[in-house]
Amino acid sequence: MTNAAENPPAAAGSAGSGPADRPAEASPAEVSPAERLVDLLDLEQIEVNIFRGLSPNESLQRVFGGQVAGQALVAAGRTTDGARPVHSLHAYFLRPGIPGVPIVYQVERVRDGRSFTTRRVTAVQRGRTIFNLTASFHQPEEAGFEHQLPPRLDFPEPETLPNVSDEIREHLGALPETLERMARRQPFDIRYVDRLRWTEEETKEADPRSAVWMRAVGPLGDDPLVHTCALTYASDMTLLDAVRIPVEPLWGPRGFDMASLDHAMWFHRPFRTDEWFLYDQESPVATGGRGLARGRIYDRQGRLLVSVVQEGLFRRLGG
Repeated sequence: MTNAAENPPAAAGSAGSGPADRPAEASPAEVSPAERLVDLLDLEQIEVNIFRGLSPNESLQRVFGGQVAGQALVAAGRTTDGARPVHSLHAYFLRPGIPGVPIVYQVERVRDGRSFTTRRVTAVQRGRTIFNLTASFHQPEEAGFEHQLPPRLDFPEPETLPNVSDEIREHLGALPETLERMARRQPFDIRYVDRLRWTEEETKEADPRSAVWMRAVGPLGDDPLVHTCALTYASDMTLLDAVRIPVEPLWGPRGFDMASLDHAMWFHRPFRTDEWFLYDQESPVATGGRGLARGRIYDRQGRLLVSVVQEGLFRRLGG
């Protein structure tokens, strides 16, 4: 997994039940970023427990990690009866994925119990394992009790904040060509709660925290698994920002190479990823070339939907 600034989300391929369902005359320009995201998460089943996912051929160093995690979770979900939603996932990123090369997802049906279903997924590219994920699905139950900590702050509403692309345009006068291409293909509307910092002096005064409002830029349909996998995709886009914020501006020359090492998520309540959600992120520690980030995802009513933890590798460029 890497920051979305390095790996712009992009997709192509089949939607719904397959590529034959898409009109032949549809051009890439006519397909919305949200539709491309749904396409990207729609895997081809090539055996009972084996699926193949597209990997967009972009000019990138490695495949966006949120894509791999989202596709792996789709593969796991396709081997269940669909009645049990995902309640948690734990993943390790072992090797960088190669853009443009399909990824094969092999699913092991670890357990089908009365209340829980467990699946283990291995992602393979050119014969090498690049990613492992374990996902657990839980039969919904009546809650014996409920509680949650409230959001740490009263955050501004998303409509009052600029889209991240508009904020960059405002600062730079125009988006650089690469960022302009990214913005056109971006499947999520991202709005930072705090205005972006552009100088090292500004970053020195910052706490290791970041919060963003996000939602898909278009409808994602009504399949709960698609929404869960889309949120898994989105969860990797800004989480490591919290580690970087006290060190360097998020959008500018970078002093560090970074890559995600592992990723864990717990899903607490149903949600729709095409509706606004608040992603509140913090980094409790960075040491030994690694930084830990925690995220809490809330809906507009302040209900905690998802908890996220990720550790990333940070190495100084040219060091």
